[in-house]
Amino acid sequence: MLHHKPPVADFFIITALTDKSKGLKGMSAFIIDKGTPGLSTTNHENKMGIRTSITSDVVLEDVRIPATQRLGAEGTGFATAMKTLDLARMFVGGLAVGIAQRALDEGIAYTKTRCQFGRPVAKNQGLQFKMADMAIQIETARQLVLHAHKLYELGLPYGKEAAMAKCYAGDIAVQVALDGIQLFGGYGYSREYPVEKLLRDAKIFQIFEGSNEIQRVVIANHILGKF
Repeated sequence: MLHHKPPVADFFIITALTDKSKGLKGMSAFIIDKGTPGLSTTNHENKMGIRTSITSDVVLEDVRIPATQRLGAEGTGFATAMKTLDLARMFVGGLAVGIAQRALDEGIAYTKTRCQFGRPVAKNQGLQFKMADMAIQIETARQLVLHAHKLYELGLPYGKEAAMAKCYAGDIAVQVALDGIQLFGGYGYSREYPVEKLLRDAKIFQIFEGSNEIQRVVIANHILGKF
């Protein structure tokens, strides 16, 4: 495991309790610059996927920063974090769509050139059905992501739609990547081909920016309301 690697980020957003008596309403967000005394990163994770993105622990040891580095008003840290999650869910939903699309594109290219019994395997109806289902799932996820973005651009509420987009896109990214491996047969399990990497990258999209279980809680709260 790697240690003491310099941080990639130029600054960090840290949320801290500035008034413990107020609970969530006592949380405030702060911008802390790289190089601030007491700030360091450690435990750089050796991850299954998205390996070009560094994931590390952020360590704060007697870090002192002025109130001028507070992000927003005091006590708004939790609300800021929730708004950030809504935005991020749309963005990672788009990334998940991209992974799924790559898996389908690779499968199409491979099955058109891989021949068995004198013809490309893409002519087998069973594989055609699988690729058609993959395309349907990808396009559905893409439209959910685009719809959430459009609501955001129009200044309309989009939290439910962002959760739906992230949840569905994350789930289908994993399923489409699995199907992509299946299209390659035994070769799909080999690192000689890119589809196994797509599966490793896809899995995190069911976990970060709020797990897909949490997305379902968010969606349920929106559609049920208070009762």
